Amino acid sequence: MAANGEQDVFSPSDVLAAIMTMRSGEQEAKKKAHAYLENFQKSKTSWATIIGILQSKSEPEATLFAAITLRGKITYDLSTQVSTSELSGLRNQILLLLKQFAAGPKPIRVQLCVCLAILAIQMKDWNDVLPSVVQSLNDSPESHACVLDFLRVLPEEVTEGRKITLSEDDLADRSKELLADNADRVVQLLINYSQSSPASARNPQLMECITSWLREVPVESIVNSPLLDVVFDGINADECSQESSECLCVMLRETREVDDNQQIIQVLFPRVVGLQPRIAVLAEEEDTETLKSLTKVIATAAECWSVAIARQPSHFRALVEAVLECAARDKDQDVIEHTFNFWYDLKQYLVLERYIQSRLELVDVYSKLVDVLLRHLQYPRPDSGNEADLFDGDREQEEKFREFRHQMGDTLKDSCEVMGITQCLTKVLNAIQVWMQNYASQVTDDAVPNWQQLEAPLFAMRALGRIVDRDEDVVLPQLMPLLVQIPNHEKLKFATIMVLGRYTEWTAAHPEYLEPQFNYIVNAFQADSKEIVRAAALAIKFFCTDCRNLLGGQVLQLQTFYDQVLDKLPNQSKEEVTDGVSSVVAVQPADQTYALLKTYCDPLIQRLMTMANQATDKESKIAMAEHLQLITIFVQNVTPAVNPGDANPAVKYWQEVFPILSTVLENFLDFSPICERICRCWRNMVVSYRTSMAPLLPEMANKLATGFTASREGCFLWVTGTILREFSEDRDNVDPATTENIYSFFEAQATVFLRAMTEMQPSDLPDAIDDFFRLMIDALLYYPQKLIPSALLLPIFEAAIYALTLEQRDPLVSTLHYVRDLLSYGSNNPASSEGLPEPTAQQIKSIILSMLQTHGIGLVKQVMAGMMLTFPRDCFADGSGVLLALFEMLPSQTAEWVAQTIQLLPDGTVNPDEANRLMGKIKERLSTDDASNMRHVRVLLQDFTNSYRRRNVAPRDGLGQLEATRFQFSG
Repeated sequence: MAANGEQDVFSPSDVLAAIMTMRSGEQEAKKKAHAYLENFQKSKTSWATIIGILQSKSEPEATLFAAITLRGKITYDLSTQVSTSELSGLRNQILLLLKQFAAGPKPIRVQLCVCLAILAIQMKDWNDVLPSVVQSLNDSPESHACVLDFLRVLPEEVTEGRKITLSEDDLADRSKELLADNADRVVQLLINYSQSSPASARNPQLMECITSWLREVPVESIVNSPLLDVVFDGINADECSQESSECLCVMLRETREVDDNQQIIQVLFPRVVGLQPRIAVLAEEEDTETLKSLTKVIATAAECWSVAIARQPSHFRALVEAVLECAARDKDQDVIEHTFNFWYDLKQYLVLERYIQSRLELVDVYSKLVDVLLRHLQYPRPDSGNEADLFDGDREQEEKFREFRHQMGDTLKDSCEVMGITQCLTKVLNAIQVWMQNYASQVTDDAVPNWQQLEAPLFAMRALGRIVDRDEDVVLPQLMPLLVQIPNHEKLKFATIMVLGRYTEWTAAHPEYLEPQFNYIVNAFQADSKEIVRAAALAIKFFCTDCRNLLGGQVLQLQTFYDQVLDKLPNQSKEEVTDGVSSVVAVQPADQTYALLKTYCDPLIQRLMTMANQATDKESKIAMAEHLQLITIFVQNVTPAVNPGDANPAVKYWQEVFPILSTVLENFLDFSPICERICRCWRNMVVSYRTSMAPLLPEMANKLATGFTASREGCFLWVTGTILREFSEDRDNVDPATTENIYSFFEAQATVFLRAMTEMQPSDLPDAIDDFFRLMIDALLYYPQKLIPSALLLPIFEAAIYALTLEQRDPLVSTLHYVRDLLSYGSNNPASSEGLPEPTAQQIKSIILSMLQTHGIGLVKQVMAGMMLTFPRDCFADGSGVLLALFEMLPSQTAEWVAQTIQLLPDGTVNPDEANRLMGKIKERLSTDDASNMRHVRVLLQDFTNSYRRRNVAPRDGLGQLEATRFQFSG
């Protein structure tokens, strides 16, 4: 299969062969077929081949691919590849194809309907779209499916009209002609169809049509028509219950503004409440899917009318109880989640003072909801009876249950806010006490009977922890002694530890409960279960953080414990325990800081040196990097308060450690994770101790410079940026000579980086580019008066333009942010003007404008190329922000640069009329002084570049499906 250029003819046989290769060929052959089909989809010459495939008796996969490709071409290529005189012929061809596929397969029929809808939007002189389509397709019963499909997709495609190269005004006009002007006609068509036969009234396509047009048709037009009965009857019909439920949910959402829709709500409310008897029936029949659909309807109604419920709780109580019944009758935990939003929305009103009476009327419902939730929170009893595998090997179901429990925890908190903390916790206490009374005496070393009934309230207590006040003194004093008596069962112990870790703020306010809880957590580190050990590590972190002022007397014993358990823990747990114990060290008197750091960190440093001597493979080096993070945590947390001018005892310790870290760095400059972790440690030293770090700066600067020169790792620049910030001229207690030396060091680092940029492609240095331009942002913010007039300005600007050829998000974002900040100094609103005398500010502005006069076109070309071809989507806003800044400073020149850039685009990729229209609108906006004009210019450029990208760069639909499994076609 030869490579094809733009003018090549794609024969149907070659295209079909490529499609078959994509479906079942070898990997290399698939790559070639993919490239061939991608060219085919965008080629000017592919139209006839696509129509030929659709007309032939090709396999369904190939026919669907052709239909999807036709949809893409009508969306993106119509204006550039099809003349106006050919549009009616294309329309007629699609109508004929729809007749051909009227009986199916449905996926092909739907794609052709989408093609016709997109064509209708762009054929501005096709004024009778709906009548002509209905007349053309309505001459046989099997064509009704085509009409319904077309009616369904038309509003959806008009809504998506921004993909099409129509102006906003043309799209708005076309939307009115196709939708608003046809709304009454469509409603009548749907009524007529629904009344044509009993089967028609239960057709899921009909429900989907009503749903689609509810975007355009006032909801009262449906509510006051025979279609309302059709939708409600459909809920009970097996053929269309899900589609009917979705249709009704959309209808209900249109009534959210309850004051504007009171009459509609009066009609819908009794109809929705009338569905409640079906709940019990469906639950008894174990028809989960239909029960789910019904729950969505009832919960959506309640959610949309929640303010009305808060105003009139007695009137709407039946609806609230219906939602509760849906939750209560959910056996498989597939239904209740659809009620969560309602309970939250109603809670938001009931906790307000104005709705206090309604809260009192509905508090019993929330109380029953808590009982339901406590039951649903219970772990399942496995069919196999194997307590070690509660989900019988179904890991997906296990993960779903875990996520589901956390969602229920949020709803528990909502209930607690309505009921009151004491009442809600009392339910938890009662559940635990009931279990203790019934089963505590039956516990053995090997078994805990019905442990699920005990674990659920423990999980509930954990979920409520964030909203329980630290002054609660009614229930928690009864609960806390029970927790440390929970039987020794893995799930129960894990749950108990997580509860204790969640209530550490309460424990800090009630120190008499600290010792038994803390001992319980410490003893948990001896457990065989990794889950329990991880939970204990997290709990230690919270205990030490929140109760740090109570643990000062145990600070030395805590180090012994820390040293004993550290090597047994996974990395995350090591960090959590380190975070905890360092918090206790941090609150000790400053005169003890040095000694405590030596006590805690010397063993860490000794471990580091041992690891460095033995690290020969990647795994051991990664372990070193992870260990370095523990040292950094002490740097972050232990920051003693000292008077200005006094030596910092923490810095004294880190000065002793610094040579060891430097040696480790020198020995592992070729391993990025270690470089990054040491740089992170040094950066945190600067952030934590700021000006107290002055004695260490010369040596640190030297290591940063030699490290970057040797490794070209961006992390060294990252630390330089932090030093630049913390020792800038506007900081207090910074010696001017130190600031000058730091800026000189920065210039040397920048020069080394620029030299590296000349020797390598940007794609070889993405991380360094990211960190370099983050550094430049800091330099611009704190030293604009030094950087902008310097000889470095132009090389850095050119490096930024060069860096914009990258396709990775992070370095592009940093570069674009730097460029935007730099351009701001050429405007009247610089990124930082603090402390700049007016003459200096004007000089800086003049330098920026002068540079742009000669180099602005390169920036425009690269930014537009990025937006049209290479930028990730996250970078579009910053790219258009750069262009907007240029338009604000140099409007006529920037317009000319944009026009020159468009002229460089390959022939055939842009319609000349489209390009002329863009430039005409830009110049029109620039000709007036309206404050909103620049925003409009930005939108014009974004729309143009997005359209170009979709047409010429972004992959078209269809290729992905060919590589997936075979399609399942149904009529």
